[in-house]
Amino acid sequence: MDRVVLRRRDAVVEAHELAVDGGTSAVTRFPAEELAGHVREREAAGIRWVWDDTTRWYPALLAAGVRIERCTDLRLAHAVLRRSPFPDQALLTCDETAGWDQLQPVGPVAPALFPPEDPADRLDPVAEHTRQQAALAAAPRSERLALLLAAESAGALVAAEMTHAGLPWRADVHSRLLTDLLGPRPPGGGRPVVLERLLGEIREAFGAPALNPDSPADLLRVLRGAGLPVEDTRSWTLEQLDHPGVPPLLEYRKLSRLLTANGWSWLDSWVREGRFRATFLPGGVVTGRWASNGGGALSVPVQIRPAAVADDGWCLVVADVAQLEPRVLAGMSGDTAMAEAARASDLYAGMVAAGVVATRAEAKLGILGAMYGGTRGESGRMMPRLARRYPRAVGLVEDAAREGERGEVVHTLLGRGSPRPAGPWARQATDDGDPDGVPREDRDRARRAWGRFTRNFVVQGTGAEWALCWLADLRNRLWRLGGTGPLDQRPHLVFFLHDEVVVHAPEHLADDVAAAVRAAAATAGRLLFGTFPVDFPLDVAVVRSWADAG
Repeated sequence: MDRVVLRRRDAVVEAHELAVDGGTSAVTRFPAEELAGHVREREAAGIRWVWDDTTRWYPALLAAGVRIERCTDLRLAHAVLRRSPFPDQALLTCDETAGWDQLQPVGPVAPALFPPEDPADRLDPVAEHTRQQAALAAAPRSERLALLLAAESAGALVAAEMTHAGLPWRADVHSRLLTDLLGPRPPGGGRPVVLERLLGEIREAFGAPALNPDSPADLLRVLRGAGLPVEDTRSWTLEQLDHPGVPPLLEYRKLSRLLTANGWSWLDSWVREGRFRATFLPGGVVTGRWASNGGGALSVPVQIRPAAVADDGWCLVVADVAQLEPRVLAGMSGDTAMAEAARASDLYAGMVAAGVVATRAEAKLGILGAMYGGTRGESGRMMPRLARRYPRAVGLVEDAAREGERGEVVHTLLGRGSPRPAGPWARQATDDGDPDGVPREDRDRARRAWGRFTRNFVVQGTGAEWALCWLADLRNRLWRLGGTGPLDQRPHLVFFLHDEVVVHAPEHLADDVAAAVRAAAATAGRLLFGTFPVDFPLDVAVVRSWADAG
């Protein structure tokens, strides 16, 4: 497949055709405003576009009605290769390395197509692509790393397309939900009537007419003044208290959070023309999980999901995988006993059926403890049983924890590396002394905490890789289902959260979309784990409103 590296110089775009040997065979220059036409014409030839950063190029192409099949996102690939323990860093290092290290994604593209004074313009994407390809070719496990880089770049395309298409959102339904829960929208941004009523009940119950429950310090003072033995104001702490003021306080805090995070101001800011257009950031978390920039896209509360309603004649296909991370742990460790439990639609129930534990609750607690480092209480009590039954799975996370405690870098199945730890304990990981003035017990506590992080990193990061492969394959399957129209007239992804996707699709294609979602999940499993028999069953619902998916 031909590769074309795009580079901007002032108001001119350069398209560098790469020869088979990696050198440049030809360079085409054209005004930036002709980019969409150039890409549209060349896309039919099966080009893989190479650019500094998808957020700088793809949104403008989508706005012009151009959808591309493949790209290489050099910014994301650079971040992966720089942190992975496998590439030779000398092959990636040059005068521009710091610039690539510091390059950040940009927000929604301005009408001028490219942001002025963009630091990306000072970088050479052709040279960076050459360095990355050389480092990849020379690295151990290069095939796995190549899959990770391709999936990461595909994820960048998905993220831009979801922002472009937007999640269908009914502002009238959202506003009605807020009114039902909070009362009418108050003028001037004051408290809605329901919060005012609850505030009165709280103040009366505690005998504190001036209490501001939104101030943790003020609330803590009043709670202690009422004789309640509390050290903090977290909801879990409050739920343990027996006082008539606690129920209205908890309700107030729940509704106040909703108002702050997803109230009328959120609706005004983030919903336009019937769409919630969040900005997603692939690789925004060190494990490879996504983040979002504004709008709280990765934490849409259930109270407002009834406002996510498909267009007339369309539906939402909502799918999530059951117990993704334990299944990933079974696959990456090659633990056949855990994979056997994973053949059940409920892995935890499969563990009970195998006689490992007595109840589903014990199974869940034990597995989560193994992945997150729960070595005390009930979770710790079950660890010996889990280790006997699933020695390879438990051994994998235990090894990752010990490596982290020694200050070493751990990696996911495809090769994403963990951050290097910082602090005196990491510098003196093998020293029993106290050269930095840090007590031994404090350094040991920091080591154990980092070990818990690396224990989970290898599993959560590999789960993120599975999800990226799922998205990449599903994206192309959806495109092929939809005939000849543009992106938003075909079935298309509109939401993604770790192990859940939402597809907006014409009603007559609902069954085909559900089948595509399942087929893409199976493909992701094969890509990561080959023929190892680990299943990734999906809960798939075809609904009008996201809330109806359960």
